[in-house]
Amino acid sequence: MRTVSGALRGAFADDHLLFAGIPYAAPPVGPLRWRPPQPPASWQGVRDASKAGPRCVQNTRNDPDGGRSVSEDCLTLNVWTPLKRAGTPRPVMVWIHGGAFTNGSGDMFDARWLVKRGDIIVVTINYRLGALGFLADPSLAANGNPGNYGFEDQQFALHWVHDNIASFGGDPQQVTIAGESAGAMSVCDHLVAPGSAGLFRAAVLESGPCQAQGDLAGAQKASLDYAASKGCGDRATAADCLRALPVARLDDPPSYYRLGTTGLTGPITGTAQLPTDPMTAFAQGKWAHVPVLIGTNRDEWTLFAAQQYLGERRLPDYAQQLSEVFGGQSAKVAQQYPLSGYANSALAFSAAMTDEVFACPANTIEMAVTHSAPVFAYEFNDRDAPAPEPLEKVPFPVGAGHAMEVRYLFDVGGGKPLNTAQQKLSDQMIDYWSAFVTSGTPHADGAPDWPALRGTGGPWMSLQTPEPHTFTSFDDEHKCGFWATVPAPH
Repeated sequence: MRTVSGALRGAFADDHLLFAGIPYAAPPVGPLRWRPPQPPASWQGVRDASKAGPRCVQNTRNDPDGGRSVSEDCLTLNVWTPLKRAGTPRPVMVWIHGGAFTNGSGDMFDARWLVKRGDIIVVTINYRLGALGFLADPSLAANGNPGNYGFEDQQFALHWVHDNIASFGGDPQQVTIAGESAGAMSVCDHLVAPGSAGLFRAAVLESGPCQAQGDLAGAQKASLDYAASKGCGDRATAADCLRALPVARLDDPPSYYRLGTTGLTGPITGTAQLPTDPMTAFAQGKWAHVPVLIGTNRDEWTLFAAQQYLGERRLPDYAQQLSEVFGGQSAKVAQQYPLSGYANSALAFSAAMTDEVFACPANTIEMAVTHSAPVFAYEFNDRDAPAPEPLEKVPFPVGAGHAMEVRYLFDVGGGKPLNTAQQKLSDQMIDYWSAFVTSGTPHADGAPDWPALRGTGGPWMSLQTPEPHTFTSFDDEHKCGFWATVPAPH
């Protein structure tokens, strides 16, 4: 296989080809640390592309990825293709991984099921994370507009796909961007970013809290504090000081946005890359106007509640937690989500946070963009979805928690195997997703029909066993009318 930088030799399997660890940009090291991505160097001969490259630098002390190595030299991607060439170029899905913009990697997502069953090409990418991806210290950019290096990496990868995917049998005019959690937030940003225009024709957003965007002023303040904490507070020498730091000193990220009980690093609005935050841009109709597949999970926040329980080994004090997050609005929230209505405080808090952070912002996006493009909305609702083994030890069900739908699309391992009904749902979801990537509509043969959203009455697709079905009560079930009256607490 030949790219613009040189020839590749990938890995063959029974049902797919994988070209892994392909550099799409130069290593962002030394003088390129905290610089926009640059083209990769060409190579002579045939490059081994049978193994993924290192993950981008991240905190590995609570490692979800088996202790695999990290490096600043991490701007690589992986191309999954069907085994046989098609008569015509295949559609392409570019997957942007989640992880709060602080952890994760593209190779965590084994795309063989989508490639084999869906007959599409899947590209998974790495991008700079945490401080190395999004530090907004003003000393780092000559144009006075620092930060968003990780987001620019994503755009650079999309350009690589446009320029090279035909060599792998893909169609550069049929590219769909997709992501989950922080990956879906990234998709929101690409939908409104000037530099992403024309690089894709459709978008998939899975559980993306797209309202959780840091602004430039807040990011710069947090970044100045971060630089000072690293001994680089002198403005005259800050850039050189930061670039000279050992990479191990930079694996802890700054925080730009408080989301419930945790902080987020990530794309920064009010910048050249993202002049307007996506929620505002959607409301104004200033976005890419492409088909959108968007949804959330029925029990999003239970994942975070379970992680909190495993760390503290106790259930939270409900009133205290509501007060910490919602302040003076906490009594109103408690009225809508009374503790007496739930088995314990973790589930009560999770219900409120699921609706406020995930479900209702997604509903707001859906209502805004359905006026100018086809929108297909879903709720993943398999409340028996297999959870990672550590989460089975908490005293409440994780249910259809955050990220639980990913196992139905990608072979990510962990947890109990899917049962027969869940495997059927997985096949149906793969058919829906690959149909959307192929045609811009999730109309899959043999699966229940998934109509486009028509407005406040839906319909939404409930992805559940024993059979997916449409419903019209999403905004009522998640109390979105109530949340529209509560000022954002973050």
